[in-house]
Amino acid sequence: MSRCSKAVALSGAALLVAAALPATATARPAYEGSVTARELLAKVRSCTRISDGLFRSDADQEESIPVCGTRSVVFWKADLDIDCDGLGSPECNPDTDEYWQPETAYWDSEGYPLDSADLPFIVVPAISSVWDYNYSRIRGGTVAAVIYRNRLVYAVVGDVGPTDLIGEASHATARALGIDPDPTTGGVNSGVTYILFRDSKVTPIESHRAAVRLGDRLARKFVGRS
Repeated sequence: MSRCSKAVALSGAALLVAAALPATATARPAYEGSVTARELLAKVRSCTRISDGLFRSDADQEESIPVCGTRSVVFWKADLDIDCDGLGSPECNPDTDEYWQPETAYWDSEGYPLDSADLPFIVVPAISSVWDYNYSRIRGGTVAAVIYRNRLVYAVVGDVGPTDLIGEASHATARALGIDPDPTTGGVNSGVTYILFRDSKVTPIESHRAAVRLGDRLARKFVGRS
């Protein structure tokens, strides 16, 4: 099946499912798993900086965001810009996003780009002298807890962005957090916390259920409830 055919099939299936379910069936709970956003935020109140410099939230902003770390997690607090790249969908395509690209840095287990409209994933800055995510034991498929206004969603590292910018996540991540996911007008300017669990890997990368399962287990250990 071609990428285009797969995108059409997935989009058609999604529409059929949405039509079959009541509107409330697509609503997500405030958090996934057994650990609350509040518990996780309490563990990342202070920052031990592990980046050699600071990142910008947007190209026109000052460098002000450090990458922080503990023995088990890497985290930062930033904005959320919408990444709509990857497999084409009704939500993410050249018509909805003038900067849309058909690729993501990491691909699914079938060899296709990730589906931004369907899969919660986050973007890490490309390797630079400021920070090398590989050195911090972060890779494609690393599980992350993303928090906004006490709403928590588990995501995976699925794409790589510019070397100097930080604070970007997929259309599906934004939607799950209650943030406007529109690639042109959506996102938020601040208030999002990204907590990445070192040495973790979701398999297959496109399984959100696997991300929640692994993320919750690691989160429980991080907050002392394992």
